[in-house]
Amino acid sequence: MNRLIKYTLTVVLTVAMSSCHIYRKYELPADENAFVEDYRKATEQPVDSTSLEYLGWEKVFTDPILQGYIRQALANNQDLDDARRNVEIAQAQLKGAKLSYFPSLALNPNGGSASYGGSHMNWSYSIPLAANWEIDVFGKILNRKRGAKVTLEQMEDYEQAVRSQIICGVANTYYALVLLKQQLDLTERTSVIWKDQVESMKAMKEAAYVNEAAVVQSAANYWSIMASIPDIRQSITATSNTMSTLLGTYPREWEVTSDLSFALPVNVKSGIPMSYLAVRPDVRAAERGLAAAYYVTNSARAAFYPTLSISAQGGFTNLLGSMITNPGKWFIQLAGQLAAPIFSRGQNIATLEAAKARQKQAMNAFEKTVLSASADVSDALAQIANIEDKKVALDQQIDNLEKSVEYTQELLTLDQKTTYLEVLTARSSLLSAQLSSLACWHTQVASLISLYQAVGGGR
Repeated sequence: MNRLIKYTLTVVLTVAMSSCHIYRKYELPADENAFVEDYRKATEQPVDSTSLEYLGWEKVFTDPILQGYIRQALANNQDLDDARRNVEIAQAQLKGAKLSYFPSLALNPNGGSASYGGSHMNWSYSIPLAANWEIDVFGKILNRKRGAKVTLEQMEDYEQAVRSQIICGVANTYYALVLLKQQLDLTERTSVIWKDQVESMKAMKEAAYVNEAAVVQSAANYWSIMASIPDIRQSITATSNTMSTLLGTYPREWEVTSDLSFALPVNVKSGIPMSYLAVRPDVRAAERGLAAAYYVTNSARAAFYPTLSISAQGGFTNLLGSMITNPGKWFIQLAGQLAAPIFSRGQNIATLEAAKARQKQAMNAFEKTVLSASADVSDALAQIANIEDKKVALDQQIDNLEKSVEYTQELLTLDQKTTYLEVLTARSSLLSAQLSSLACWHTQVASLISLYQAVGGGR
């Protein structure tokens, strides 16, 4: 007897020790890549609510017109609605996983009648209430519940990613419209100046200051500018249609601001802080996917261990064995069952090996997502730094070209050695520089928006 007890205890302890890891919560596994460890440390840092990645979109995009468009897009966008539905699905699945801890109940009333040897009909009935309870000894239900929880968190991250894309997409389209309308306004104002220039050249020809070549060259430049206006208007229409699609409405014209001041409300950190990446919804979703794969692997391991269940049945019946008694009596039945897999034709082994492989795939996907996210942030930061230098140079160029136009026009009027070609070249260069300055402004705004999206903004 003592040997049997010792043997039983040994088996129980061995099984318990070998199954301990089934109960462990997910932790980011150690990896040879240093950035994974940096990511782990970043997730453990306290939240800085003033940092760019935690700023709400209304604090970043303060233009009231743009804010109205963003709200409309968030209310009408089908992709965001689908993402919300996925969250609801995951919530329902988590609720079901939590309820798996409770016993199942079933009511199965039945009745019938029988006659033997021509005797009168005997009625039998039974009103049983059955309960079955699986006791989660080896973590099967626990891992299903944990897996459902991280899946819910993953769906919430996906929803945030879609939300961020919508907000930044509307902002990018809005400022593209601002750029195009500024370009149209500048081109139309310049066309008026060039038209006056043509008239001036005609007057100067009459006074013998210039020849016919100066007149026709001025007219050619004027019509070149006029020819660019329909292209800009077409671009405005196409961009407005893009905005209509984002906002979930029919094509129409959209009001935009004429204020070209836009800046992030906080200073941008240098380098690529891991704190930027740790809150990106796609990075978080990739890690949730890794956690979900971990719990699937644990569930596959748990399949090798026994399942303990308790069943109970009670009710009221008049059928006792093969005899019918009236009135009926109350009855209760209790039973326990321990089912252990012995041979499943390799199914459990195959399931476990497949789960391990998928967990490795999830790890690879997580690493690739972190690397891709770091590249996004690096690109945005570099563009912000470089575009600032370009903007300074363009401002200086425009300042000098404005003086050049003024000086060459005066010299031509005073019959100096300046030719009409120098005047036309100066005006053409000024328009080109002004358009480049507008494009530079838009690139700067777009890079700031890209950075906000790259760090997971859009709350």
